[in-house]
Amino acid sequence: MRMMRMAATAATLVALMAWPAHAQMGGGKRNRDLAAPEKKKPQVDEKAYKAALERIPEPKEKFDPWGVARPPQPDKTKPK
Repeated sequence: MRMMRMAATAATLVALMAWPAHAQMGGGKRNRDLAAPEKKKPQVDEKAYKAALERIPEPKEKFDPWGVARPPQPDKTKPK
């Protein structure tokens, strides 16, 4: 009886260890994806895309993403 209980416990532990790997592999969803019809992607209109890019205004100042992280540099025009 004790040996059977240990075998059942070992089998349960092995199954629980394999569960995350099964979840990461998708659980057999690959076969269903092949049968699904492909969705049509919208056509990109090149003229409209380029016109939209031209409507974006030019920035007045150059953007510095690290400007907040760096200490301000002293003015080099002022004599010390």
